[in-house]
Amino acid sequence: MTEDQALTEEQIQEFLNTYSAWELRDGWLRRKFGTPGWSHTLMLVNTIGYLAEAGNHHPDLNVGYAAVTVKLQTHKVRAITAKDTSLAQKIEETVLWQPAEDSALDGFPKKWVH
Repeated sequence: MTEDQALTEEQIQEFLNTYSAWELRDGWLRRKFGTPGWSHTLMLVNTIGYLAEAGNHHPDLNVGYAAVTVKLQTHKVRAITAKDTSLAQKIEETVLWQPAEDSALDGFPKKWVH
């Protein structure tokens, strides 16, 4: 495994330009996800937990009734590294997935995670 190296401001900005729902605040990448309610919040937390364990990189989570805030920072270097942006991308890709219009799957009928 390579040494954790802090990303440059330009690299972080490139990530933020692509993933505009994420922000850099107080040295952390952050994103707040809204959900339809408590049961979906728990599914979201479990999904993020699964991805974090699979990647062996763990975010801080703030959990409420219909919202989850994800905070990412590589604790060892107290900075944003490629581990943080990679996990953020995987979280974004996984939790915002919805069936395509032509899919055999219907998708959740109410407002999903956003």
